[in-house]
Amino acid sequence: MGEPLLTHAVKAAKWARGATGRARLRAERLNTVPALGTRGRPLAQLRPVHLSVLGGRTLNLALLCPSLADGAAEAELLVESHGRTERLPLELEPQADGRVLLTLTTPLCHARLDAPHVKGLRLRDGIWRLTVVTTDRAGRQRRAAVASFSAPVGDGPTLHTPPDPVTGVRYRVARTVDGHAVIKVTAPQRQAELTALDLKWDRITVRGRLLAAQPPHDAYAAEAVRRTVGGAPLPIRTHWRGPEFTFDLPLAEMGRSGHGQRMWDVRLRSGGTRIRIARRLTDVRHPKRVFRTPFRAVALEDGSVLRVHAHLSAAGTLAVSCAPFVTAKDSTR
Repeated sequence: MGEPLLTHAVKAAKWARGATGRARLRAERLNTVPALGTRGRPLAQLRPVHLSVLGGRTLNLALLCPSLADGAAEAELLVESHGRTERLPLELEPQADGRVLLTLTTPLCHARLDAPHVKGLRLRDGIWRLTVVTTDRAGRQRRAAVASFSAPVGDGPTLHTPPDPVTGVRYRVARTVDGHAVIKVTAPQRQAELTALDLKWDRITVRGRLLAAQPPHDAYAAEAVRRTVGGAPLPIRTHWRGPEFTFDLPLAEMGRSGHGQRMWDVRLRSGGTRIRIARRLTDVRHPKRVFRTPFRAVALEDGSVLRVHAHLSAAGTLAVSCAPFVTAKDSTR
């Protein structure tokens, strides 16, 4: 290897190490909250073997507990926030070295946004501390805080903390500045979730759902806005069924607004409020790379044909490009 190539390789390795460090620092800052108030003397800490929220709404916990003098008879996890306490039983799995592995898997649900019949640990917005209480056969209890868990940092295909695919709530495993593990619950902001794109030969139908918006939902109407060009947005007739909406893209109007290819963004609007329609309730890190849609030749009522591509942008928002379909005969004129 020549000296110039070796120099470039060394620089690339340094840049990669620096990028990894910067990513880890950003993740730590994002997942760090202020220390919670202590009650009495500080508790001992148990460091988890695993702690995560999978699929946006399933809490998974596994931690090793030192052996107790008279053996652990039972254990439970206390999830506490602002005077509210939820108790969950922990499974005890004795280990060969005398320690006990405490495990828990439970669904999570939001106290306000999930329906009453939804089963799971019901939490409100806020920060919830985690405490383990073990009871030995003599009836003695011991309390221990759950220490922070260092999740792997990387830029893989999926998110470490995806939102709940039903409600949009984020249940994020976080840490306090003094090293305790907590669960941070955050309700979603008002948003319009794209649920389906029906690509047909004569129309393109958009289906979605409005989240975190107060009724009446039909106060919102869809509209298409052309990029980089001023002018009034194109209104779209929208059909509502509760928070769910459906509409056909006005391709005839979108196709006749100028020559060549046009790019449009699609959004909901109510008064001065504008909401981009997007795909956000997913664990995919780069939606544009995964949720790919084909180009479609759409025949309009006037006999013309448009080349249309309804797709997701890099930010996950719905975008539509359309242009008159050019045949080989037209291109030679």
